[in-house]
Amino acid sequence: MARVTIEDCLDHVDNMYELIHLATRRSRQLFKGSDSLVKCKNRTIVTSLREIAAGKVKPLYKGEDEAPLPGEL
Repeated sequence: MARVTIEDCLDHVDNMYELIHLATRRSRQLFKGSDSLVKCKNRTIVTSLREIAAGKVKPLYKGEDEAPLPGEL
């Protein structure tokens, strides 16, 4: 199985600090029972990084009119 790397995730996020916040937020959602957007049998943090690297979870910047992360309403 291929490993997810920080460089894979940084293709979809501006900087590593934003990546930390996004991965943490998504990991908490997965831990609370949100459905995974990618198929894997990893811990929640690795699953969240895989989702970011796959482009399934993206940051929401101020002024953008996009939906929040899956599971947040």
